[in-house]
Amino acid sequence: MLRLAGARLLEDRDYPAVRAVLAADPVGSCMVSARVELAGLDPWRLGGELWGAEGRYGRNGLQGLCFAGPNLIPLRGNAAVLRSFADRALRRPRTCSSLVGPAEQVLGLWSELVAEWGPAREVRPDQPLMAIDRLPDVAVDPFVRPVRPDELERYLPAAVAMFTEEVGIDPRIGDGGASYRARVSELIASGRAFARFEHGEVVFKAEIGALSGSVGQIQGVWVHPDRRGGGLGTAGTAAVAARLVQGMGRIASLYVNSFNAPALAAYRKIGFQQVGRYATVLF
Repeated sequence: MLRLAGARLLEDRDYPAVRAVLAADPVGSCMVSARVELAGLDPWRLGGELWGAEGRYGRNGLQGLCFAGPNLIPLRGNAAVLRSFADRALRRPRTCSSLVGPAEQVLGLWSELVAEWGPAREVRPDQPLMAIDRLPDVAVDPFVRPVRPDELERYLPAAVAMFTEEVGIDPRIGDGGASYRARVSELIASGRAFARFEHGEVVFKAEIGALSGSVGQIQGVWVHPDRRGGGLGTAGTAAVAARLVQGMGRIASLYVNSFNAPALAAYRKIGFQQVGRYATVLF
Protein backbone atom coordinates (compact mmCIF):
# COMPACT_ATOMS: atom_id res chain seq x y z
CA MET A 1 0.00 0.00 0.00
CA LEU A 2 1.29 3.45 -0.91
CA ARG A 3 1.88 5.56 2.20
CA LEU A 4 1.55 9.31 1.97
CA ALA A 5 3.97 11.87 3.31
CA GLY A 6 1.17 14.39 3.86
CA ALA A 7 0.28 17.57 2.01
CA ARG A 8 3.01 20.13 1.48
CA LEU A 9 3.45 23.48 -0.20
CA LEU A 10 4.78 22.91 -3.71
CA GLU A 11 7.80 24.82 -4.98
CA ASP A 12 9.37 25.64 -8.32
CA ARG A 13 11.25 22.34 -8.34
CA ASP A 14 7.85 20.60 -8.44
CA TYR A 15 6.80 22.36 -11.65
CA PRO A 16 7.34 19.36 -14.00
CA ALA A 17 5.27 17.08 -11.76
CA VAL A 18 2.51 19.70 -11.48
CA ARG A 19 2.40 20.19 -15.24
CA ALA A 20 2.07 16.42 -15.70
CA VAL A 21 -0.97 16.32 -13.41
CA LEU A 22 -2.59 19.31 -15.11
CA ALA A 23 -1.93 17.94 -18.60
CA ALA A 24 -3.70 14.69 -17.70
CA ASP A 25 -7.02 16.57 -17.51
CA PRO A 26 -6.70 19.88 -19.38
CA VAL A 27 -10.41 20.69 -19.27
CA GLY A 28 -10.95 19.82 -15.63
CA SER A 29 -7.81 21.63 -14.51
CA CYS A 30 -8.23 24.77 -16.64
CA MET A 31 -8.75 27.16 -13.72
CA VAL A 32 -5.50 26.08 -12.08
CA SER A 33 -3.54 25.56 -15.30
CA ALA A 34 -4.24 29.14 -16.37
CA ARG A 35 -2.68 30.45 -13.16
CA VAL A 36 0.30 28.09 -13.17
CA GLU A 37 1.18 28.75 -16.81
CA LEU A 38 1.19 32.48 -16.16
CA ALA A 39 2.75 32.65 -12.70
CA GLY A 40 4.55 29.41 -11.94
CA LEU A 41 4.28 28.06 -8.39
CA ASP A 42 5.35 31.07 -6.34
CA PRO A 43 2.38 31.82 -4.03
CA TRP A 44 2.69 35.60 -4.34
CA ARG A 45 2.54 35.53 -8.15
CA LEU A 46 0.10 32.63 -8.23
CA GLY A 47 -2.44 34.34 -5.98
CA GLY A 48 -2.58 31.34 -3.68
CA GLU A 49 -0.77 28.17 -2.68
CA LEU A 50 -0.48 24.92 -4.57
CA TRP A 51 -0.49 21.89 -2.29
CA GLY A 52 0.67 18.45 -3.24
CA ALA A 53 0.67 15.02 -1.69
CA GLU A 54 3.02 12.25 -2.71
CA GLY A 55 4.12 8.83 -1.61
CA ARG A 56 6.75 8.64 1.10
CA TYR A 57 10.24 9.32 -0.23
CA GLY A 58 8.66 10.96 -3.31
CA ARG A 59 7.62 7.65 -4.84
CA ASN A 60 5.08 7.53 -7.66
CA GLY A 61 4.96 11.31 -8.13
CA LEU A 62 2.14 13.56 -7.03
CA GLN A 63 -0.84 11.61 -5.75
CA GLY A 64 -2.82 14.76 -5.05
CA LEU A 65 -2.99 18.40 -6.11
CA CYS A 66 -4.99 21.28 -4.63
CA PHE A 67 -5.01 25.05 -5.21
CA ALA A 68 -5.74 27.16 -2.13
CA GLY A 69 -6.57 30.76 -2.96
CA PRO A 70 -9.80 32.73 -3.44
CA ASN A 71 -11.31 29.31 -4.15
CA LEU A 72 -10.19 25.93 -2.86
CA ILE A 73 -9.76 23.67 -5.90
CA PRO A 74 -8.82 20.03 -5.28
CA LEU A 75 -7.89 18.41 -8.60
CA ARG A 76 -6.56 15.00 -7.69
CA GLY A 77 -6.52 12.81 -4.63
CA ASN A 78 -8.02 9.75 -2.94
CA ALA A 79 -9.59 9.79 0.51
CA ALA A 80 -6.23 9.81 2.32
CA VAL A 81 -4.94 12.66 0.17
CA LEU A 82 -8.10 14.69 0.73
CA ARG A 83 -7.73 14.21 4.49
CA SER A 84 -4.20 15.60 4.27
CA PHE A 85 -5.50 18.63 2.34
CA ALA A 86 -8.22 19.14 4.95
CA ASP A 87 -5.63 18.98 7.75
CA ARG A 88 -3.62 21.71 6.06
CA ALA A 89 -6.69 23.86 5.34
CA LEU A 90 -7.85 23.65 8.96
CA ARG A 91 -4.59 25.03 10.32
CA ARG A 92 -5.84 28.54 9.55
CA PRO A 93 -9.17 30.37 9.30
CA ARG A 94 -11.16 29.83 6.10
CA THR A 95 -10.55 32.58 3.54
CA CYS A 96 -11.88 30.95 0.36
CA SER A 97 -15.37 31.79 -0.91
CA SER A 98 -16.01 28.31 -2.32
CA LEU A 99 -14.77 24.81 -2.99
CA VAL A 100 -14.97 24.03 -6.70
CA GLY A 101 -13.59 21.44 -9.08
CA PRO A 102 -14.01 17.74 -9.91
CA ALA A 103 -17.00 16.49 -7.97
CA GLU A 104 -15.33 13.44 -6.40
CA GLN A 105 -12.54 15.54 -4.92
CA VAL A 106 -14.70 18.52 -3.91
CA LEU A 107 -17.32 16.42 -2.14
CA GLY A 108 -14.67 14.22 -0.53
CA LEU A 109 -12.75 17.24 0.76
CA TRP A 110 -15.95 18.89 1.97
CA SER A 111 -16.82 15.81 4.01
CA GLU A 112 -13.52 16.34 5.85
CA LEU A 113 -14.08 20.07 6.35
CA VAL A 114 -17.80 20.35 7.06
CA ALA A 115 -17.50 19.81 10.81
CA GLU A 116 -15.31 22.93 11.12
CA TRP A 117 -16.35 25.01 8.12
CA GLY A 118 -20.02 24.10 7.82
CA PRO A 119 -22.75 24.64 7.25
CA ALA A 120 -22.29 25.77 3.65
CA ARG A 121 -24.60 28.36 2.18
CA GLU A 122 -25.23 25.96 -0.69
CA VAL A 123 -23.82 22.71 -2.06
CA ARG A 124 -24.15 22.00 -5.78
CA PRO A 125 -23.07 18.36 -6.10
CA ASP A 126 -23.77 17.72 -9.78
CA GLN A 127 -22.48 20.19 -12.38
CA PRO A 128 -21.79 18.64 -15.78
CA LEU A 129 -18.42 19.79 -17.16
CA MET A 130 -18.80 20.23 -20.91
CA ALA A 131 -16.45 20.94 -23.80
CA ILE A 132 -16.33 21.46 -27.56
CA ASP A 133 -13.22 21.43 -29.75
CA ARG A 134 -14.83 22.31 -33.09
CA LEU A 135 -17.05 24.99 -34.50
CA PRO A 136 -20.60 25.04 -33.06
CA ASP A 137 -23.47 23.15 -34.65
CA VAL A 138 -25.67 26.26 -34.61
CA ALA A 139 -25.39 29.71 -36.15
CA VAL A 140 -23.45 32.14 -34.00
CA ASP A 141 -24.78 35.57 -33.06
CA PRO A 142 -22.87 38.03 -35.28
CA PHE A 143 -23.63 40.88 -32.87
CA VAL A 144 -21.81 39.33 -29.91
CA ARG A 145 -18.42 41.01 -29.65
CA PRO A 146 -15.70 41.84 -27.11
CA VAL A 147 -16.70 44.60 -24.69
CA ARG A 148 -14.64 47.78 -24.99
CA PRO A 149 -13.06 49.37 -21.88
CA ASP A 150 -15.22 52.47 -22.35
CA GLU A 151 -18.34 50.27 -22.05
CA LEU A 152 -17.61 49.13 -18.49
CA GLU A 153 -20.43 51.19 -16.94
CA ARG A 154 -22.97 49.72 -19.35
CA TYR A 155 -21.66 46.19 -18.94
CA LEU A 156 -21.30 46.15 -15.16
CA PRO A 157 -25.05 46.10 -14.26
CA ALA A 158 -25.50 42.95 -16.35
CA ALA A 159 -22.47 41.34 -14.71
CA VAL A 160 -23.83 42.15 -11.24
CA ALA A 161 -27.26 40.77 -12.17
CA MET A 162 -25.72 37.56 -13.48
CA PHE A 163 -23.56 37.06 -10.39
CA THR A 164 -26.48 37.70 -8.05
CA GLU A 165 -28.72 35.23 -9.89
CA GLU A 166 -26.06 32.53 -10.15
CA VAL A 167 -24.29 32.76 -6.80
CA GLY A 168 -27.13 34.11 -4.68
CA ILE A 169 -25.36 37.15 -3.25
CA ASP A 170 -24.65 40.66 -4.51
CA PRO A 171 -20.94 40.89 -5.43
CA ARG A 172 -20.89 44.52 -4.28
CA ILE A 173 -21.40 43.53 -0.63
CA GLY A 174 -18.39 44.18 1.57
CA ASP A 175 -16.39 46.75 -0.34
CA GLY A 176 -19.11 48.48 -2.31
CA GLY A 177 -18.26 46.47 -5.40
CA ALA A 178 -14.69 47.73 -5.83
CA SER A 179 -13.08 44.28 -6.11
CA TYR A 180 -15.78 42.93 -8.41
CA ARG A 181 -15.57 46.01 -10.59
CA ALA A 182 -11.80 45.55 -10.82
CA ARG A 183 -12.22 41.91 -11.84
CA VAL A 184 -14.76 42.78 -14.55
CA SER A 185 -12.56 45.61 -15.77
CA GLU A 186 -9.64 43.19 -16.01
CA LEU A 187 -11.68 40.74 -18.10
CA ILE A 188 -12.73 43.53 -20.44
CA ALA A 189 -9.17 44.83 -20.79
CA SER A 190 -7.92 41.34 -21.68
CA GLY A 191 -10.60 40.88 -24.36
CA ARG A 192 -12.38 38.12 -22.45
CA ALA A 193 -15.78 39.76 -21.83
CA PHE A 194 -18.37 39.48 -24.60
CA ALA A 195 -21.79 41.02 -25.04
CA ARG A 196 -24.57 41.88 -27.41
CA PHE A 197 -25.75 45.45 -26.94
CA GLU A 198 -29.13 46.75 -28.05
CA HIS A 199 -29.90 50.45 -27.66
CA GLY A 200 -26.92 50.72 -25.35
CA GLU A 201 -28.10 47.92 -23.05
CA VAL A 202 -26.61 44.46 -22.60
CA VAL A 203 -29.04 41.73 -23.68
CA PHE A 204 -26.49 38.89 -23.66
CA LYS A 205 -23.16 38.50 -21.91
CA ALA A 206 -20.53 35.87 -21.22
CA GLU A 207 -16.89 35.81 -20.24
CA ILE A 208 -13.85 33.59 -20.62
CA GLY A 209 -13.03 33.27 -16.96
CA ALA A 210 -9.94 31.08 -17.22
CA LEU A 211 -7.69 30.71 -20.25
CA SER A 212 -4.93 28.12 -20.34
CA GLY A 213 -2.74 27.24 -23.29
CA SER A 214 -5.25 24.66 -24.51
CA VAL A 215 -8.63 25.43 -22.90
CA GLY A 216 -10.86 28.43 -22.28
CA GLN A 217 -13.58 28.20 -19.64
CA ILE A 218 -16.74 30.17 -20.39
CA GLN A 219 -18.52 31.67 -17.39
CA GLY A 220 -21.19 34.21 -16.53
CA VAL A 221 -23.58 33.39 -19.37
CA TRP A 222 -26.58 35.69 -18.95
CA VAL A 223 -29.54 36.89 -21.01
CA HIS A 224 -31.64 39.92 -20.09
CA PRO A 225 -34.85 38.68 -18.41
CA ASP A 226 -37.02 40.39 -21.05
CA ARG A 227 -35.23 38.52 -23.85
CA ARG A 228 -35.08 34.99 -22.50
CA GLY A 229 -36.50 32.13 -24.49
CA GLY A 230 -35.66 33.68 -27.85
CA GLY A 231 -32.38 31.90 -28.58
CA LEU A 232 -30.00 34.70 -27.59
CA GLY A 233 -28.26 32.51 -25.04
CA THR A 234 -27.64 29.68 -27.48
CA ALA A 235 -26.39 31.87 -30.34
CA GLY A 236 -24.39 34.08 -28.00
CA THR A 237 -22.65 31.22 -26.23
CA ALA A 238 -21.94 29.66 -29.62
CA ALA A 239 -20.26 32.91 -30.66
CA VAL A 240 -17.95 32.84 -27.64
CA ALA A 241 -17.21 29.14 -28.16
CA ALA A 242 -16.36 29.80 -31.80
CA ARG A 243 -14.04 32.62 -30.77
CA LEU A 244 -12.21 30.22 -28.47
CA VAL A 245 -11.99 27.34 -30.93
CA GLN A 246 -11.33 29.20 -34.17
CA GLY A 247 -9.91 32.50 -33.00
CA MET A 248 -7.80 31.33 -30.06
CA GLY A 249 -7.11 27.68 -30.91
CA ARG A 250 -8.51 26.42 -27.61
CA ILE A 251 -11.05 23.89 -26.47
CA ALA A 252 -14.14 25.74 -25.20
CA SER A 253 -15.47 24.47 -21.88
CA LEU A 254 -18.03 25.37 -19.23
CA TYR A 255 -19.85 23.80 -16.32
CA VAL A 256 -23.53 24.08 -15.49
CA ASN A 257 -25.89 23.01 -12.72
CA SER A 258 -27.57 19.71 -13.56
CA PHE A 259 -30.96 21.14 -12.63
CA ASN A 260 -30.66 23.92 -15.24
CA ALA A 261 -32.43 22.02 -18.01
CA PRO A 262 -32.75 24.97 -20.44
CA ALA A 263 -29.02 25.73 -20.25
CA LEU A 264 -28.06 22.07 -20.66
CA ALA A 265 -30.29 21.78 -23.71
CA ALA A 266 -28.79 24.93 -25.24
CA TYR A 267 -25.21 23.79 -24.68
CA ARG A 268 -25.90 20.35 -26.15
CA LYS A 269 -27.52 22.00 -29.15
CA ILE A 270 -24.35 24.04 -29.68
CA GLY A 271 -22.34 20.82 -29.66
CA PHE A 272 -20.90 20.74 -26.14
CA GLN A 273 -20.42 17.23 -24.76
CA GLN A 274 -20.05 16.25 -21.12
CA VAL A 275 -16.46 15.34 -20.26
CA GLY A 276 -16.64 15.30 -16.47
CA ARG A 277 -18.56 16.40 -13.40
CA TYR A 278 -17.86 19.34 -11.17
CA ALA A 279 -19.25 20.26 -7.76
CA THR A 280 -19.31 23.56 -5.89
CA VAL A 281 -19.64 24.37 -2.20
CA LEU A 282 -20.58 28.03 -1.61
CA PHE A 283 -19.94 29.88 1.65
